[in-house]
Amino acid sequence: MMKNRKTSPKSVQTLSKALGIAAVSSLCAISANAADPKWDTSAGLGLTLTEGNSQTVLASANIETKGNWNDYAVTLGATATYGEQQTVKNNEIFKLFGQYDRKVSEKFYVFGRADYMHDAVADIEYRFKLNPGFGWHVLKNDRMAFDVEAGPGYVFQKLGSVSDSFATLRIGDRFSYKISKTARVWQSAEFIPAVEDFGNYIVAAEIGIEAQLTEKMSLRSVLQDDYTAKPAVGRKANDIRLITGVNYKF
Repeated sequence: MMKNRKTSPKSVQTLSKALGIAAVSSLCAISANAADPKWDTSAGLGLTLTEGNSQTVLASANIETKGNWNDYAVTLGATATYGEQQTVKNNEIFKLFGQYDRKVSEKFYVFGRADYMHDAVADIEYRFKLNPGFGWHVLKNDRMAFDVEAGPGYVFQKLGSVSDSFATLRIGDRFSYKISKTARVWQSAEFIPAVEDFGNYIVAAEIGIEAQLTEKMSLRSVLQDDYTAKPAVGRKANDIRLITGVNYKF
């Protein structure tokens, strides 16, 4: 566990000002670029219950929306998971994220991303990640897309009773493939080490499959893995979840 660090008020003020300027500039650029973006939104629910020799409950909800302009894209999303086994809580996770992409060329783009996470069972009171960077469309066609992203970042978090903040690097990828007109698979992963201590790192990965039931509704299963190399005291480093649910597209 890293020692509790105090971030200077001056550095926080400078970072906040830079983020504010970037956000306002992005919104102005989007407004000037196009009037009516195309928005794609989907929301899902999942529920697993067992009774008898074991009593378990696992409930999940997710929503994601993406707006596309000519040279810009904004993606926003949220997920929540709650679970119990034999009336003992074994899942309580809430995540939010937002990403802004700006096209530089047909192959390259720049982005800004923010993530928030709360995991009561892992004793993560909060983890807030900020990551600007560059992206590369390694593959992009009607059936397949594979992007690689890299850049600096900063993490603010509270594990147990220990508050911490540190500079990071971020390397990530996103992959999706249309198996058919009604089915697809996808994968995403990110590796975020602390600049001053590469042994203190975070890994978040996801792999999923989705099949359409109707034009608007689909069934999907998602395997998620969150790894914290230096977790809160008394907690394990790895958390794996398999979630199955129904999604609806708006």
